[in-house]
Amino acid sequence: MRQTVGKFEKVSFGQFVKGAEKAGFTGDVQAAYEAIVLPERATAGSAGYDFCMPYDIRIAPGQSVLVATGIRVKMDPAYVFLLFPRSSLGFKYRLRLDNTVGVIDSDYYQADNEGHIFARMTNESDGKMLELSAGQAFMQGIFVPFGISEDDDVSTKRTGGFGSTDRKE
Repeated sequence: MRQTVGKFEKVSFGQFVKGAEKAGFTGDVQAAYEAIVLPERATAGSAGYDFCMPYDIRIAPGQSVLVATGIRVKMDPAYVFLLFPRSSLGFKYRLRLDNTVGVIDSDYYQADNEGHIFARMTNESDGKMLELSAGQAFMQGIFVPFGISEDDDVSTKRTGGFGSTDRKE
């Protein structure tokens, strides 16, 4: 039996509204929030948990979009959650995450933005419009254990959201 190391949750409606505004979403936010599907593995042998679109988007060739997933993950502090585009979208549309691999630390769950997971993606295809519908899988996340160095003595606590750990107060 495999060890369970995390649990997915929806962010609050208020946080999703903020995230959707940040992402430039102008549709029905309530309907998008209600359409959020918690990530699941497609098969018993799948390592990745599929993230589904909460709303419809179109990504033109060369265009980048920000997606507010409405998802957060609580996990064992000895794990990190890594995000990748779905393989099929990478092959067909050269879809990529703009930061190459999304890294979600366990303490991101407690961030000011409720640990809301966002994805900025770019369609790098030659002339293929990418249309993703609400409920369609577009990204996958994998729980990965990690170690720390023998001389590690970090005690700083996260407060901010994405990109906050390199800001000095």
